[in-house]
Amino acid sequence: MQLLVHMQLESDTIFGNGMSMPGGEDICIQTDLQGFPFLKGSTLKGIFREELINLLSWMKMPEEEAIDMVRNLMGESGADDTSSRKLVFSDLTMHPDVIERIEREEGITSQEIIEMLTYLRTFTELEDGIAKGESLRTARCIKKGLNFYGTCTCAKDDVEIVQEVLRLIKWAGSMRSRGFGKVRVRGEEIRS
Repeated sequence: MQLLVHMQLESDTIFGNGMSMPGGEDICIQTDLQGFPFLKGSTLKGIFREELINLLSWMKMPEEEAIDMVRNLMGESGADDTSSRKLVFSDLTMHPDVIERIEREEGITSQEIIEMLTYLRTFTELEDGIAKGESLRTARCIKKGLNFYGTCTCAKDDVEIVQEVLRLIKWAGSMRSRGFGKVRVRGEEIRS
């Protein structure tokens, strides 16, 4: 069974790629070759795993039962599990119609696309209310309000729990303690 996963950014967000640009950005975002930001499916799966564990804990599910459920849905870490219950997440990208519309602009470059959908934000560390020397950092942020879409493949019996866990996801990306990455996530069945 496939679910359409929809993530709306309710605040500016940083889907970091783990890189920095010397003399430029200290925190870069994940983009495709055309310059469109996206969230890796593996990152979404990790966020999902965390929320699934939280949900099972809140439900006071016995520990052994919870461990089995997480293992059945998420697979073993580092294992090539091909279980029919294992969840498979695609990358979350902007809607194909939006991408196509932007790419139709004649002569638009990947850098212009990046600048259209994101902006640079600077931060500094404070010490006793004063900017600490050499602490200036720059991060590229994805603009609030953008929508990202992908899929989650799961067993039919797991659709309800997957949808519930997706609704629990409230934060994604880097610098959440500074208010970045507030999201709303939903999963809808894809009807054939």
